[in-house]
Amino acid sequence: MLPIDTLEHTEPGESPAAGLVFQRCLWCGMPAYRRSFCRACGSVAFRRERSAGDGIVLRRHGHVPHNTWFVAMNEGFNLLCRATGTVPVTVGSRVSVVEAASALGQELPTVAATRPPSAAERWW
Repeated sequence: MLPIDTLEHTEPGESPAAGLVFQRCLWCGMPAYRRSFCRACGSVAFRRERSAGDGIVLRRHGHVPHNTWFVAMNEGFNLLCRATGTVPVTVGSRVSVVEAASALGQELPTVAATRPPSAAERWW
């Protein structure tokens, strides 16, 4: 079994999104976020990569006061996160990671809308 590095650090001067780290399966290349095994092939061998931190909102999760959303990140994995900011987040909104969750904590990453969805990007 490969050793697991659980410490993730953001260097001074880096953007908060630089702290969002995801996993990529060494066998099939499937991206994942905080998984113990690959959903596609069952492998437990992952390499860690930094995410660009951009994605699109898929759907709301839970009640409105919690403001949690599922986001499809550009790298190919889905992320459950909290939304913040002055621009309202809706399904189809483009978002960027504002604050990544700590490696050992249970909190969710925080995203903010970069732009609302255009009429062509709305799928409801």
